[in-house]
Amino acid sequence: MSVPLLAEAVTVSGTEKETAVVIFLHGLGDTGHGWADSMTSIRLPYIKYICPHAPRIPVTLNMKMTMPSWFDLMGLSPESPEDEAGIKRAAENIKAIIDHEVKNGIPSNRILLGGFSQGGALSLYTALTSQQQLAGVVGLSCWLPLHKTFPQAASGSGNKGTPILQCHGEMDPMIPVQFGAMTAEKLKTIVSPGNITFRTYPGLMHSSCPQEMSAVKEFIEKQLPRV
Repeated sequence: MSVPLLAEAVTVSGTEKETAVVIFLHGLGDTGHGWADSMTSIRLPYIKYICPHAPRIPVTLNMKMTMPSWFDLMGLSPESPEDEAGIKRAAENIKAIIDHEVKNGIPSNRILLGGFSQGGALSLYTALTSQQQLAGVVGLSCWLPLHKTFPQAASGSGNKGTPILQCHGEMDPMIPVQFGAMTAEKLKTIVSPGNITFRTYPGLMHSSCPQEMSAVKEFIEKQLPRV
C-alpha cells in the first residue's frame, strides 16, 4: 500500500531499536521540518518521530492563496463553516500512516498522535474517529473540528480511554485560549473526563515554549515507556 504522506515525511529515527512511534502534524502554512527539529530536542532513543507535510491547497481564510494545509479553513471561530469532506479525507490519510506503522510491527497502542494548531485539530479528529487504539494524543493550540458531530462521530472510536494532553497559550491571538478550554470541555463529553489534561501557559501566543515542550516530553514518556 502506498502512503503518499509517508513518502515525503520528515522522519527522525530512533538511536536504538524502535518500539514506538510519534506522528506529529504541523500547522497551516508550515512543513514537517520545524516540528521534526522540536521533536529532536525532546527525543527518546527508542521512538521514531514522523512529521508529514500537508498537501498544498488554496485556503479560503487566506484569500484562496495556495499553501500547506491539511484541509480548507473558512474561519477560526467555533461557528465558522468547515470543510467536512477535506477534514475526513485528511483523517483517512493520517490513519493510513498509522496502519502502515502497525503493518511494520509497531502496535497501535505504541503510537502517539499529536499536532500544533490545524495539525493538532486533525490529530484530535483522527484519534476520535479511529478504531485503532492509540497510546495518547497531543493537541497544541488547537480545536476539535466538526465539533457538532460529536459524540456521535466517535461511536466506533478505539480511543475513548486514550489520554489526551491539550496545551494552549493564554495570549493566543489566532485560536483564543477560551476556544481551547471549550474544546477540552467538549472532549470530556466524548472520552473519559479523567483522561483530558488541559494546560495553559501565561504570556504564550500562537506558538510553543520550552515549558510546554517539556510537558509534551513527559506525556510521551509516560504514554510510551521503554519496553
